[in-house]
This record gives sequence, C-alpha cells and structure tokens, in this order.
Amino acid sequence: MLRNAFLTLLSLAMAIGLGGGSVWYALNAQDGVGAIRIGQWTAFPEIGTQAADPYSKARVAREGVLALGRAEGLSFVAERDDAGEPLRRQCAYTIEGSYPTARFWTLYAADHSLGVIDTGKARQAALQSYEVLRQPDNSVVISVGSRPAPGNWLLTSGFGKMYFVLTFYDTPIASSTGLSDVTLPRILKAGCNA
Repeated sequence: MLRNAFLTLLSLAMAIGLGGGSVWYALNAQDGVGAIRIGQWTAFPEIGTQAADPYSKARVAREGVLALGRAEGLSFVAERDDAGEPLRRQCAYTIEGSYPTARFWTLYAADHSLGVIDTGKARQAALQSYEVLRQPDNSVVISVGSRPAPGNWLLTSGFGKMYFVLTFYDTPIASSTGLSDVTLPRILKAGCNA
C-alpha cells in the first residue's frame, strides 16, 4: 500500500516537473513552435494572428508585448552571431547587409526580457530606418558596441547576454509568401572587452 502511494506520488512529481519544464522551454526558446529562421534571425509570423499556437499566445501574454498582425509587420530576434556564439553586451559587433522592403524598420539591442538595453546615457540602444546612412548598393553597415564608431552606431553597455530585435513595419515579408527569398543582415563579432 505504501509502495503504491510512493510510486503514485513519484509519477505525479515527474509529470508536473517534466511538463512544467517543457512549457518553460517552449516559452523561452527562440526556436520554438511556429518559428521561422533566416540566418541567425528568428521570427514568429503567426504570433499576432488568430492562427497563433498556444505557446505563442502564452509568450505574448507573459511578456506583455504588443504582437503585430500580418498586415502590420514582423519582428525578428537574434540571440547569436554568424559564428553561432551567444551575443554579449561586452562585445562589439557589425551588423551588415541589405534589409527587405518595408515602409519602416527598427533595430535595437535587448536584454533578457526583450526590452531595450538601459545604457545609462541619453542615447538609447536603438536605430530606425530613417536615420541610418546607406551604402551605394542600399545596404546598411551598423557598428554595435560601447565605443563610438563612425557611420551607423548602436550603443550597448554592461555585461551579459543580449539580443538584437529587428522589426519591419508594413512589409510584404509579413505574408507567408514573402518569406521565401528574404535575406537579413549578418551579425559579425568585431571583438570583446572581457
């Protein structure tokens, strides 16, 4: 009798622990259910639609973000550079390449909650398409780091993990057919302070 009670409690504890762990992983993983990946950038195109999966809806509810609908835009998140290493605030990066057609786009460095990194200065860790300098081929090169750089510079500071969030507004790539031949900028590590 005692053995059966113990086995029942053990089974219940394992079910709750493993079930809760799998849900936590699904809500925190950037390559979760419904994700698409282009290079190092990940997006959830269904997140603001009626067709969104339950994990995407739970992620939006937990983070308190405003999810964009298909006609409004699409957000991509990068947590690794092109070498596959996690993005770190103490490192400098170069984000280079062309950007898909969009009426407007924003790029910012984010903390673990995907909020804009607090730099402790008046300048935020964010850029937008109307303020960047473009190359002759219409591509954009952005220097990211704590030290000022000529051209386009995205300020970051501190230590620890970070993400880049690239959001396109009013863009044809938000439709499922628009994602087939999209290329996004590369993230190259330039060096680290520590």
